[in-house]
Amino acid sequence: MLGKPRIHVDECESTQLLLDPSMPEGAIATTRHQTGGRGRRGRTWHDTPGASLLFSVLLTPPAGRRAQELTLVGALAVAEVVDGQIKWPNDVLVAGRKVSGGMAELRDGAVVLGIGINVNQTEEQLPADARVPAASLRTTGRERDVDALLDEVLTALDALYATWRREGLAALHERIVARDALRGRDVTVGDVSGTAAGIAADGRLQVGEALLESGEVNVALH
Repeated sequence: MLGKPRIHVDECESTQLLLDPSMPEGAIATTRHQTGGRGRRGRTWHDTPGASLLFSVLLTPPAGRRAQELTLVGALAVAEVVDGQIKWPNDVLVAGRKVSGGMAELRDGAVVLGIGINVNQTEEQLPADARVPAASLRTTGRERDVDALLDEVLTALDALYATWRREGLAALHERIVARDALRGRDVTVGDVSGTAAGIAADGRLQVGEALLESGEVNVALH
């Protein structure tokens, strides 16, 4: 079961930095506030102390599994718990606004998967200049207990991760497709533009005839 041992600090630069491969698989690090929280592509993850769920978990994937797929596995876990949609490859949207993001870092054969969820921020506490409009679970529905939410997400992630270890991402494909926020949307990813046809069984995003491994997705506004 993911979640033990648990390191908790009131404040840190990033929970990603509190775990190392010498720890048992499933170890997690949590905090009330990150001073240097990071998103993909070097972006800063802003949080309000005590109002976000901020954690990282140590995973040791078996040989033959693509570690980068774990960002999608993590996004699916969060999306199923909060009834959101996945904006490939790692964000979770509720009512079209971003409530969660994740990142996976390879470290000496292990993966540190970091997840941040905006939980109880008010509208005024959310970043107004975010590239993707931000929301919290509070602004899109109701306040949640952060520790109880952590338990729910870890339970979901534990089951999804076990399936992924045994059978690969294809075994989760139907569940991912059911929460795909980009399918049918006009997008640009790098120098590729077209209609997003969906997330493939191997985790790549199909845009027109192209299958993309990674990239920054910009959704066309109509």
